[in-house]
Parts: sequence; structure tokens; C-alpha cells
Amino acid sequence: MTIDQHQLNGEEVSHQHSPNTSGTFGTGLPDTIVIHFTGGRSAASSANWLCDPKAKASAHVIIGKKGEIIQLVPFDTVAWHAGRSAWDGRSGLNHYSIGIELDNPGRLEQRAEGYYTWFGTRVADGLVTQATHRNEAVPTYWQAYTEAQVAVTEQLCDLLIATYPIQWILGHEEISPGRKVDPGPAFPLDKLRNNLLYQDRHHEDAPGFDDLIAAAGPSAIVTANALNIRTAPRGNAPKVMPPLAKGTEVKVLERQGDWARVVVEREGWAKAAYIDITS
Repeated sequence: MTIDQHQLNGEEVSHQHSPNTSGTFGTGLPDTIVIHFTGGRSAASSANWLCDPKAKASAHVIIGKKGEIIQLVPFDTVAWHAGRSAWDGRSGLNHYSIGIELDNPGRLEQRAEGYYTWFGTRVADGLVTQATHRNEAVPTYWQAYTEAQVAVTEQLCDLLIATYPIQWILGHEEISPGRKVDPGPAFPLDKLRNNLLYQDRHHEDAPGFDDLIAAAGPSAIVTANALNIRTAPRGNAPKVMPPLAKGTEVKVLERQGDWARVVVEREGWAKAAYIDITS
């Protein structure tokens, strides 16, 4: 895939035009990617809806289950995908971010005869995953993303990082907690952004997310009501994820002065005074 004049090109890429936009991004933007699920019946039906002025919504691209991509909005143009949202002191993430929609119905309903989407389609048992959402405490059922979707999402994000000043890859659930649940726990969001943004991309033998988990040292428990995780051991470093709640278990990778490098869903730096390193 390539990007030319903010348009994506490739064998599996097609284009539709959405009028639901708000002009071009400001200088130095976009710097964020937001991952969503469509909640729709198919990539095509979701694209048609997001191109309808009645929708009052849009996204830059939709990625289908076979890895096909439909671009709706040029990457230099503000799309309407984030809604009421905030992250790291900024609100209205539409004005800062590229929106990627993945063809997926989202949370499923368990019935006696199987698992169903909100629009009544039964999902084969082999395509269902049970997992706990990052903003919830009880596991529920979700339709799995396809390997092709996950692979193409990572390829596209990698290309966007190389083309635009991307600093964050976030889920809609993180910028609109309590209002949105996408992309949900079936999507490997933490692993994707760790591999693309936070590991040393210049060395092939640099540890990935799974390697960090395997190499982690003692367990620790968050003692603060809300603990920020940052990209570096300093108080003004960018946050890499929503604050961890009190009682969250983390693994400690190293200590550096007043800071501890920890990994939970991904790794980052936290004030050591606010975690209880007991083992």
C-alpha cells in the first residue's frame, strides 16, 4: 500500500466519498489514530451509511473481514468518527485523529441456541470469543476479528505512522469511556500499539509485547485511585493509556529513581510510590 496526496492506493483498496467532513487538519496533525468497530452488517453497508449525510458520521477507512479497505475520507481531512471524546487534556478527537473502522458487529448476545449480533444474525461458535472489556469487570461475548483484518490494520497503521506525525493509537473506548466500547477486547489493541509505537523499531531483535510479558519481574498492585502510565520516567511525558484503577495488577520491568517501568496491557512508566511491589 502507498499514500499519494492523502489517498490510499493498493490492490485491495477502493474509494467512496463521504460528505461528512469538517475541512482539513491543522498544522502538525493528524497525530492520533482511533480504532473502531462498525457495528454493522458488512463493510459495504457501513460504507454506504457513512457516506450518507443523514448519518452525520464518517471515518477515513473501513477494513473488511477479508482485509479489503474502503477509503471514505482523505487522510488530511477531518472525519466525524470520535464524537464526544477526550484524551490527554484534549477534547474533540475528530480534529486530531484518523478514524479506522473495522467491520465487526461488536458485543454479542448469548441465547440458548447460540450467539447473536444486535441485528439478529447468528455467529458461528468458532468465531466467538469471551473476554472482559477494559472498562468493565465481567466477561461478555464478542465476534472475533479475522487474521486478515488485524494484519491489514497493523500494515495501515505502520504506513500512517511513516506518513503523518502519529503519536498515539487509541480505541474509541479509551477516548469515550462509558459511551463507547469499540474496538472491544477481541481486538489486540495494546499489542498493536506497543509493537508499532513503543518498541525499538530499528532493531529486529527488539522485544515485542509478548516478550515483555514473559520477561517481566515481580508483581505489583496499584495503590493510587488512578495511576497514569507514561512513555518515559517524567511527569510531563505523554500518557500511553487511560489511568489504571486502584487494585490493578502490573508486572515490574525495572526501577529508575522514583519511577517503575511496568507492563499490564502494555508497558510504560509509573510513579513507584503509587504501586505496592510485594513479590
